[in-house]
Amino acid sequence: MISNNYEGAFQKPIGSGFSATSTAHDVIQGIDLTGRIAIVTGGSTGIGLETVKTLAKAGATVIVPARDIEKAKENLKGIDHVELEEMDLFDSGSVDSFIKKFLASQRPLHLLINNAGIMFVPLRRDARGYESQLTTNYLSVFQLTAGLWEALKKANGARVINLSSLGHQFAPFNLEDPNFEQHDYETLQAYGQSKTAVNLFSLELDNRAKSFGVRAYSVHPGNIWGTELTREAPKEILQQFGFLDAQGNIVQEVIDSLKTIPQGAATAIWAATSPSLKDIGGVYLEDVDIAELAIDPSIPNGVKPYSLEEGSAKQLWKLTEKLTGTTFNVD
Repeated sequence: MISNNYEGAFQKPIGSGFSATSTAHDVIQGIDLTGRIAIVTGGSTGIGLETVKTLAKAGATVIVPARDIEKAKENLKGIDHVELEEMDLFDSGSVDSFIKKFLASQRPLHLLINNAGIMFVPLRRDARGYESQLTTNYLSVFQLTAGLWEALKKANGARVINLSSLGHQFAPFNLEDPNFEQHDYETLQAYGQSKTAVNLFSLELDNRAKSFGVRAYSVHPGNIWGTELTREAPKEILQQFGFLDAQGNIVQEVIDSLKTIPQGAATAIWAATSPSLKDIGGVYLEDVDIAELAIDPSIPNGVKPYSLEEGSAKQLWKLTEKLTGTTFNVD
């Protein structure tokens, strides 16, 4: 009997009853999160902020780690059940400090939503020399999840939701040269491999963690305008995606075809709370359901088989432990 999603064994929609136009508000109806503890990275802007509002309104206590505390404080003003802490995903020492502080509270962790991410950035390297999208979108996700493992186990039923992207289709993970030391940097390729890494990590984490009551999911929120993801995007790339015309003006009909922020948060909320996923994990989700495998090039969505390969997932886990200096023993 198949018990994991290696090679996409469970990548088929289950008829969730929701759709691409469903909102976070739609998905949370009837769900009570009183007494649950959640951490949402990137929770002070965009779909992360919508996720925090939705979870808190349902009764959860939500911890929001943020790099810019003053900005986060302003954006989170008036939302009950929210705790703000300092953390910078680009700084591994900062991630460790946040982990230490949370573990000192001795609380269980029911939901870890690794929502923060960056895209469209020029080549930057962290203090270790690692490429910035790899660090922010994936390596720190692994480090944070590993560090919080005991709190996740303590919840007796926890979920880890890792924000991926359709952009994983831009590139498989380069196990030989993940930090662009031997080949030219290309920002979309770097983004793509960081999100492929998220899919492989979610796959492998779920298989290792499910016997401890911890399930993991990767989530494509959809294409959304109005978040901070495009803040450093070159005009040429935004034109390439059709968001801007030749003169650099917004193409309104394209923007109007994208998801709203409440729609963008819906799939992560569903992953975090849906009873339908109680016995399924390690899957890639989109449009508030399990996605199809992207085998047919005529189908624009779905998940690429290369980001669900068992061998790649296991190799990546070992490489990530080496890169981060974090041993993640799921036991």
